[in-house]
Amino acid sequence: MASPSGNQRKHDPHEIEGVKQRHSKAASFPWLRVSFFVLVCGVIVIAQGPLPGKIWRKLAGTKKEQPAKPPVKPVSKPVVGTPEPKPQPVPTPKPTPAPEPKVLPPTDHTATSGGDVRRMSKGFDLKTKVTLVKGKAASTEREDKSSYVAEYELKVRLPKAITTMAELQKVNPGIDKALPGLKDMLPTAKTSPFYFRLYENKTERLKKNATRLNDLMTRHNFFDCETILNLKHPRTGRRALLVQAEMDVVSDGSDGDRLPTMPDKIVNSSYYQPMTSYGWKKTGSTPNPLIAGWKGRIKKANAEIAKAGTKPERKAWLQARIKKIKREIQDMEARSFLIADYDPFIVMPIDMVTDRSDKYAASIGDYAVVIHKGKIYPCIVGDAGPSFKVGEASLRMAKQINSRASPYSRPVSDLTVTYLVFPGSAEKFKAPDYTKWREKCSSLLAEMGGVGAESTLHTWVNTLPIIEKKAP
Repeated sequence: MASPSGNQRKHDPHEIEGVKQRHSKAASFPWLRVSFFVLVCGVIVIAQGPLPGKIWRKLAGTKKEQPAKPPVKPVSKPVVGTPEPKPQPVPTPKPTPAPEPKVLPPTDHTATSGGDVRRMSKGFDLKTKVTLVKGKAASTEREDKSSYVAEYELKVRLPKAITTMAELQKVNPGIDKALPGLKDMLPTAKTSPFYFRLYENKTERLKKNATRLNDLMTRHNFFDCETILNLKHPRTGRRALLVQAEMDVVSDGSDGDRLPTMPDKIVNSSYYQPMTSYGWKKTGSTPNPLIAGWKGRIKKANAEIAKAGTKPERKAWLQARIKKIKREIQDMEARSFLIADYDPFIVMPIDMVTDRSDKYAASIGDYAVVIHKGKIYPCIVGDAGPSFKVGEASLRMAKQINSRASPYSRPVSDLTVTYLVFPGSAEKFKAPDYTKWREKCSSLLAEMGGVGAESTLHTWVNTLPIIEKKAP
């Protein structure tokens, strides 16, 4: 076999036949120079566009991250008169609370009884106490009514009536000098049964309202009487009823003959009473000024009865009220009465003035005197009040003792007023004659020792407006 020539190459067994020949032709093309030329042209084209700047910025950002500056806000000019906003305080971080100590569950009942004392507006102390005792299972105690009970008890002390001069002087200093004859009458004085009856009436009222605390009388009104004494002078036999109490105000009464007109607030009032227990036959022709208001009440009642929605029980009540108002109008047309704003009189419990069995009991029309701070005021028993209180006088009497007194403000709140009534001294009822009242009281006081040298018997002045007589 002949050897290959020098320009012949060794045959590659993996070469596909025919391909090598094409490869050799391509290799003969100047690829290196053409590629370099294309690269240069591309660089020139890119350099002329916007891309290089972006590329350079991107490349620069990869080297070092620069913090972005906050945008600058435009500064606005302050508005005239508008305060500059105050800088807001930086909140202080709350301290982290310490972990709570672990509380062990109780192994037995540890609750105890407690107490609470509250001062009530009625003047009594309301004491509350919670008493706890160990019981059975809750399911058992729930069914037992005695396991959950509230008990309420009202405790009241009944006062003792005072009977001596020393005790009277303590509450009404100077009474011994104003009425020197008392020292001869007190040793044989007896506590009046009306004193005990008064507090029995008070306690019955408490029992009736025991479950309604708002309706209970106040401590002040319960203890409104220091004593009621039956007095008799040892030489003259003059009887007198002494009541030591406070002074509340009554403002009732009317009389067309002496006061033909009254303020509208009285005429239209639902509380003002036109009558007093002391009354006399009317002598003049001027109608009672309160009749107009009473007729107005009848008109309103009939209007309500005529309404379709008025219930039968309400209609029955209104009809009974109309009958009562008509009777009162007839009484005002026939009689005249005391006027509390002008006439000095006192009020006694109704159960006393209606009692005919006790010769010491006060009656309507009896002469009386009021003693306060050494001064003595003549008057009469002019009206009857509730059987569970004493110590009331007309507005005229109240203002004389205390100028600040009014229908809503008592003149004397302490038990420092002495009321002395002369039982059986009443005369025929007629229009007040203050001069005669004073003379009669002076005569009655003389029968029990008279008035002390340092005291005087007050003289009342007629303050009623003068009524001009119409020309015939």
